Amino acid sequence: MIKLRIKEILAEQNRTKYWLQKELGETSYRNLSRLMNNEVISIRLETIDRLTTALNCSPGDLFEKS
Repeated sequence: MIKLRIKEILAEQNRTKYWLQKELGETSYRNLSRLMNNEVISIRLETIDRLTTALNCSPGDLFEKS
């Protein structure tokens, strides 16, 4: 299973979910929570792009295979 590492990256950067939601702008707090809790079955490339920009990481850093 592939999981998003948003929580881990935020912790490494000493950032909060609230900060990230403000950075993403168009993404609702609820949708961000679903992404962070791996409660989604798909993710748009546009969302991946916005996440990597906000978190200053590569797309590969966002994902983990368990």
